[in-house]
Amino acid sequence: MKNVLVPTDFSENSIRALRYAEMLFSAMECNFHLLYVGTLLDTKNDAESFQETTGEPSENTKKKLTDLVKQSRKHSTEANHFFFALHEYGFFIPTIRKHIEEQNIDLIVMGTKGVSGLKEKVLGSNAGDVITKVQCNTLVVPIDVELSRPREIAFPTDFNIFYSLRILRPMEEMIGLGKSKFRVMNALKEGDSLNEEQEKNKEHLLDFLEDTFPETHSFHTITNQKVKAAIQCFVESRDIDMMIMVAKNLNFIQQILFDTIVEQISFHTKIPFYVIHE
Repeated sequence: MKNVLVPTDFSENSIRALRYAEMLFSAMECNFHLLYVGTLLDTKNDAESFQETTGEPSENTKKKLTDLVKQSRKHSTEANHFFFALHEYGFFIPTIRKHIEEQNIDLIVMGTKGVSGLKEKVLGSNAGDVITKVQCNTLVVPIDVELSRPREIAFPTDFNIFYSLRILRPMEEMIGLGKSKFRVMNALKEGDSLNEEQEKNKEHLLDFLEDTFPETHSFHTITNQKVKAAIQCFVESRDIDMMIMVAKNLNFIQQILFDTIVEQISFHTKIPFYVIHE
């Protein structure tokens, strides 16, 4: 049984992320925990039963969450998918951490650019905080993602980390879900080469992929380009459907997600990012 935590603010983005996760894990038995984290302002709003302007009953966040769970149960055609509501007031990251432990969460699924997100960035503040501050694998799903399993997965890396089983197993699961082709890519400046440690890490990754996906993986080196530009070029030329990154490899995540303005990167609205924590 896979336990998936889906934080929601009832925006189209967060609901799209939930639907993508349902599709992606359709063949797996899953518990989907839909979490709304309210602020003190929400506490006041939820306690009020009438809107000041109209005098009509207002739809509070608890009812919205209950309705979303009902809709999800109705929408899901998978008998092995189960949906639960989690409604709480407090700080976002501590609440996420609490439910990861209590619900034995395996994966967080988040939509990008929620209503309170930093819209000028590829990642909103909540998604960015989860990736950097919460030790749990996180799938970040953009609003325009296609509801289909990834056929081509890119793994940009500088080979500066050792690929332990805690990294490789989630990677293996994701590749297997869509029987995807797996593209390992490395950007090097012209004249540079991998050092001894990087070569060892690359060899270890290659051995794993040769044993696990002998016919469906490939390695690519792009030279004489900045990392961000190289990745964008690679993603667009290969029709990549998902990008996998390792949280420990902050160099790549920083350059691709946190330092990137939306206008400078074109695949942010379509390509999910799967960030693996060791």
